[in-house]
Amino acid sequence: MSGTGGQDRFGPYGDGPEGPRDSGGPAGAPRIPLPRSSVEEGVRPLPEFPEPERPLVLEHRVLKSLLGAWALAACSPEETAAVEDHLGHCGPCAEEALRLRDAVLLLHPEESLDLDPMLRSRVLEGCLARRPARVPVPAWALPYDAETARLDALLKDIGDGEWHAPVRLRWYAGQEQVSRKTTVAGVIAHLTSVDGMVARALGLDDPLAAQASELLGPDARTETYWKASYYPPTRAVRVPWRDQAHALVRTASFAGSDPADTEGSGQLPVSYGEFELPLRDAMVDRAFECWVHAGDIADAVDYPYEAPSPRHLNRMIDLAARMLPDSLAVRRRSGLAAPARELVTAGAPGRSLRLEVEGAGGGEWLISLDSPAAVGSAEREVAHVALDGVEFCQLAAGHVSPDEAAAGQVGDREAIRDVLSATAALSRM
Repeated sequence: MSGTGGQDRFGPYGDGPEGPRDSGGPAGAPRIPLPRSSVEEGVRPLPEFPEPERPLVLEHRVLKSLLGAWALAACSPEETAAVEDHLGHCGPCAEEALRLRDAVLLLHPEESLDLDPMLRSRVLEGCLARRPARVPVPAWALPYDAETARLDALLKDIGDGEWHAPVRLRWYAGQEQVSRKTTVAGVIAHLTSVDGMVARALGLDDPLAAQASELLGPDARTETYWKASYYPPTRAVRVPWRDQAHALVRTASFAGSDPADTEGSGQLPVSYGEFELPLRDAMVDRAFECWVHAGDIADAVDYPYEAPSPRHLNRMIDLAARMLPDSLAVRRRSGLAAPARELVTAGAPGRSLRLEVEGAGGGEWLISLDSPAAVGSAEREVAHVALDGVEFCQLAAGHVSPDEAAAGQVGDREAIRDVLSATAALSRM
């Protein structure tokens, strides 16, 4: 920089430190500050510094006894310093410390405090192995019993405010995904109203009471039940839903234990409005919807939720696979699927698609393509689709679109597209 300041500091000719200094001024005082005097040369006292902490001195036997706590990082800072200083001088203690550290690594990591979803089933199986139930729950009602219990455990854990957390129900109608916004409490009210179809078939009280009609399907029943409430649903809906679920399992169990029931109580028809399902399939259907909506609730309140047990998941997948030919026929009548190519007589083998569901609870099913009355045939197989078990269920629930389903596909592309779309068409509110 130029100016007087530069000339005063470095001299008129810009001399550096080795050049002559201009130490004169208007008052004769030096223009460059003199070095500061040391504190030791003055009269002021020196600042007081804290004395360094003395290391903790412990006997060898004490240090050896601290090795376990040191390996678990449970020592105080002073003890840790003393132990680590000792390890640098004592070979036997250093070897023992290394062994203890390796042992700590073998300890189980921290686990979630949430109970294993399979714990209830294992406890029941253990109890029933020792003393069989006088009135056993039918195998086709076990998935519903397990899934309602799991959902009830989730509902016990959520707070009052979370019952009003927004939940968006999703399903497929035609060729597009639709949705309906509600709350956690609204979802439980929805399950209560639709479970009422099974209650009605078993002769139990229908939660819709006077508004109920056999012609009402699941969606219409839900809307009717919601509109009949004077106030938005709250956590008060949990007890009626759980009581109804217990009553359904108990009644189905007693009906299934009747020796005179040669046809089986599982064949009792349950009306879904536009179609019917036998009771054994309706209970699996209700278990599937309970699991799907429990997942919706868990997502809304940020709660982990696992898939059903493989045995129960297999029943749900099997029901969906058996319903696919009818779903495909309905879409074909609506112009949403390709026309049938080869009509055959009822019970005869027809063109088929092999559905391979991978993972726990999976299996293989041959889906008849041209007629619900035809029989799936390996010899007439024209396409092969492979999906993960949970992803197949998410597709059947309308949570995944047919185009997004990560499916391995081989063969007739048109048949594959129609079957995946028919799977999504199984979904409803």
